[in-house]
Amino acid sequence: MKKLTIEDVAQKAGVSKSTVSQFLNKRFKYMSEATRQRIADVIEELNYQPNGLARSLKQNRTHMVGIIVANIDYSLSIQCIRAIENELQRHGIQVIICNSDENADKENTHVEALVARQVDGLIIFPTGDNPSAYTRLIDAEYPLVFMDRLVEGITTQSLLLDNEMAVKTAIKELTGKGHEHIAILSLPLGEHAITPRKERMSGYRRAMEEAGLAMNDEYVRSVPREAIASALEELLGLPQPPTALLAANDLVLGEILKYANRRSIAIPGQLSVIGIDDAEFARIYNPAITTIRQPAYEMGMQAAKIMLSLIEDQGAAVPITYRFPPALQQGQSVQAPPQAK
Repeated sequence: MKKLTIEDVAQKAGVSKSTVSQFLNKRFKYMSEATRQRIADVIEELNYQPNGLARSLKQNRTHMVGIIVANIDYSLSIQCIRAIENELQRHGIQVIICNSDENADKENTHVEALVARQVDGLIIFPTGDNPSAYTRLIDAEYPLVFMDRLVEGITTQSLLLDNEMAVKTAIKELTGKGHEHIAILSLPLGEHAITPRKERMSGYRRAMEEAGLAMNDEYVRSVPREAIASALEELLGLPQPPTALLAANDLVLGEILKYANRRSIAIPGQLSVIGIDDAEFARIYNPAITTIRQPAYEMGMQAAKIMLSLIEDQGAAVPITYRFPPALQQGQSVQAPPQAK
């Protein structure tokens, strides 16, 4: 049986091959609805299956985009990936997802492998802070989008939360309930700290200052995940322990809640808690945890749309950093401190 070609579809639909090609590539801008429907009907009638490989070679496109996440455990990563994949698949583009485990070398390996597979673009949650790892992509005008993080010396399309505003929103909620002794717990800062950690920590200091509260360096902790319990022991063992705690991300919040369960610490009776990142478990916990939500799904959708635009335009784009506003998600984990009742 003769293999159907794009010419067969065009002839039966009464249109040119280029019009069918435009239809297959979802370029409907200059196509009437009637023509679009006629081609769709013919493709269904003939059960025509486009030759994806041949189309990719002709267009010099693979219709695939690589997504490299720094840590797939983050709720942000999962929600963003879902949105990106949904939006790209609507336009006939598949995704390849790689996890770098916060390891710059592993990320570089993924970049090399994806570029070798000739993906049409890369969406990266960058782990490294070495500009040279990305400059060759920029120089080649390779479609590149950064998510959640910035890299000093690299200007490209970047999308991330307004991290300082997120912390300010949390501090305002706590001070509004009468809290003055507010601690923040983060994963390590260090020399190569990622953007959200740096901005959330600087946002904490600025928000405390704006609230007229004295800075207590003992209330500022940045430790590895496995050391969070020990940090909490130290915080709650201080002569003046904090009455409220801000978890800088969902992984930290999870460790705080596990510790509170083990130690039978009443939330919010003994300790008020707010988390940044709207993790699903925060709403399942009893009581539901107040969180500062970042619009992860919306960020992913926007990243996908930017990537589509970069692929279609195939030219140098003006680098833009998009900042997304946080939103307070009310739970029952914040109340006035015991002495203020």
